[in-house]
Amino acid sequence: TALSQRNNNNTTAPTAASSSPTTTTITNETKEESTLEKQLKTLINSSEVMLFMKGTPTSPKCGFSRQTVELLTNANIVFGYFDILSNEEVRQGLKTFSDWPTYPQLYVRGELIGGLDILKDMMMEDGNLAEQLDVTPMDTTTDVTAEIAKEPTLEERIQALITKSRIMLFMKGVPSAPKCGFSRQIVDIIESYDVPYDTFNILTDEEIRQGLKKYSDWPTYPQLYVDGDLIGGLDIVKEMEEGGDLNDLFKGA
Repeated sequence: TALSQRNNNNTTAPTAASSSPTTTTITNETKEESTLEKQLKTLINSSEVMLFMKGTPTSPKCGFSRQTVELLTNANIVFGYFDILSNEEVRQGLKTFSDWPTYPQLYVRGELIGGLDILKDMMMEDGNLAEQLDVTPMDTTTDVTAEIAKEPTLEERIQALITKSRIMLFMKGVPSAPKCGFSRQIVDIIESYDVPYDTFNILTDEEIRQGLKKYSDWPTYPQLYVDGDLIGGLDIVKEMEEGGDLNDLFKGA
């Protein structure tokens, strides 16, 4: 029978924040964990059959990932995938979330099935992998290769990036070497509050750079997101700082 493992880690919500620095720190850490968990759940449920692997189906970066792709493909099973080498936070976070220490990891309808050894055991037991996973294989009379191993859509990539960290900045360059004055200024403002944040250099990915403008309906960079919501660019952040609202936003008040 298929091995299915459900995540049972329940995080107890913190009590209302007081002026205590310790309480504030715990609250912020909990929100960071919650944001990562939200991202992981979004990825896990982005396809009925979802494979977390090293590399891509057309260019696997390890033998276990290659063999898993071959098993799914030979069974005519349509699956989505995520290259865990492209995101270290997801790579490490999913191990904890699933309580499964290795890759690849296969999920069906949001439930962990396991890795290559589990799939091999299922094949040896019955031989019909699609039936064991309780999924409908592609009709072999259709162009299977056009459907198998679907890449995440641009919108899915953007959503995953926006929720990568509670405070997420899309900028030109990196914090240590901004490539425009606006990006440099907004980094200086954020860092003055001593809060954890992450960034994405939009100069490294033209598809994300153009796609995020349409997704957010905001034509310029930098763009700041908090809890997955667009705050705005440098002018908005400056206004909030002058009005005293930025500290509350960053601290989650």
